[in-house]
Amino acid sequence: MTALTDSGVGEEDRAGAAEPVVRLRGVAKSFGGAAALKGVDLDLRPGEIHALMGMNGAGKSTLVHVLAGVHQPDRGTLGIDGHAHSSLTMRQARRLGISFVPQRRELVMGLTVAENILLGDLPVRGGRVSWQRMRDEARRALDDLGISLDVAQRAGTLTVAEQTMVEVAREVRRGGRVLILDEPTACLGAEAARQVKTLVRRLCEEGIAIVYISHYIDEVLEVADRVTVMRDGRVTHSAPAAELTGATLVRHMVGRDVVSRRPARPAPKDEVGLKVGGLSRGRFIRDFQVEVRKGEVVGVLGAAGDAQSFLFDLLSGRVRPDAGELHVEGRPVPLGKVRHSLRSGLRCVTGDRRNLGVIPGLTVDENLMLASDRFTGRRLHREGELARRAAPRRDAYGVITLSRNPAISTLSGGNQQKVLLAKWLETAPTAVFLEDPTNGVDIAAIADIHTIIDELASRGVAVLLASSSAEEVMRLADRAVVVRSGRVVAEHDIARITRDELVATALGGNHS
Repeated sequence: MTALTDSGVGEEDRAGAAEPVVRLRGVAKSFGGAAALKGVDLDLRPGEIHALMGMNGAGKSTLVHVLAGVHQPDRGTLGIDGHAHSSLTMRQARRLGISFVPQRRELVMGLTVAENILLGDLPVRGGRVSWQRMRDEARRALDDLGISLDVAQRAGTLTVAEQTMVEVAREVRRGGRVLILDEPTACLGAEAARQVKTLVRRLCEEGIAIVYISHYIDEVLEVADRVTVMRDGRVTHSAPAAELTGATLVRHMVGRDVVSRRPARPAPKDEVGLKVGGLSRGRFIRDFQVEVRKGEVVGVLGAAGDAQSFLFDLLSGRVRPDAGELHVEGRPVPLGKVRHSLRSGLRCVTGDRRNLGVIPGLTVDENLMLASDRFTGRRLHREGELARRAAPRRDAYGVITLSRNPAISTLSGGNQQKVLLAKWLETAPTAVFLEDPTNGVDIAAIADIHTIIDELASRGVAVLLASSSAEEVMRLADRAVVVRSGRVVAEHDIARITRDELVATALGGNHS
């Protein structure tokens, strides 16, 4: 077994000259006449971490769903262990050792760790489940991967990183030799992400072929042996990770250089557009205070899961705080009622677009116009009028669709996020709260969304931005409020602090 260097990559190529366990050739797939894959070739070797990158909508998800048997290709071959298949069912893929761990965890949260690991394969003796044997086998599956968890703990009480580890252990126990990991570190703090990456490296050492899907360029260059980039349903580049840089990856993903630099914005006005005072909720938020002037962007930075993660519920009125005051343009706003927040001119955009943001059963245009009074009730379904009103929002926010007005669930994450922003930001807001507006979107969509936020501030809107990304706060904010363990611990003028100093403050370092 090759020793690991500090970066986690073997001193020699981990995969060496091993024959591919998977060899895809000319794989194509269309949906309703729109081509999602256009003749893709891909090799996966045992003991190799193969990163798959590309913008949202590039075809990554379709490709791995074809490999996992979720979708059947229109043409092409899937070579597994030297045997060619025109398509696979999910059952066939699993039997061949192809496992998929999606970004949205698929554990049964009310069951224990042991029950989830052996789900569908519970040991039975004399017609009864052998609970002790189940716990022993689950413990062995975790131990084999160096995972330390209580097998009697319920899955719903685990952290996101721990849930990922349980899913991985389950798939490896089932005989997974090709493991597809979709955004395994999304929404994780630095330490939790490190734990997941350590597990991935261990799997690689055991000879498992890893497909690693991520939007995080630095993470991919740290973890991967090989990187394949997709754009518009095709492979645009594939090379050893050691031969790539962040800039070259971006060019291959987007087809051009993408630079998200802060433009010159008008100076914030003296008037306060948004004021939050003494906001508290249990142990999550304690005496949170901030003032945001008109035309100013104030970033709230903290580790994932800290106070900024609860601001949406409180400021939008979904949850009533234990204490606190909210003022918009100097006028008090009653807390704990969504209608009061909306009437004040405050628009709160959730970071959980899947569950709280867009409505999957509606079309793109219906989602775009849903917050407009003109399109409530029956008028929402007047398609011609709806399309006419929605078109300028599509154009202004760069929403890209393959057909005229598809269900929003068919869009990439970046385009769904643009729809969500357009839905609220085109209703003449006085103040805006944004929760992780670029979470889970590609680099080109990030640049577009940053431009949208710049233009919002330039129009004189007070913008409060909650983020777990120091880079995003440095790029967008005029000032940064740092929260730790539910409390505000520091406030900085962005022009007078470095990124490293800001991170040190957030993590409890010396720069406070």
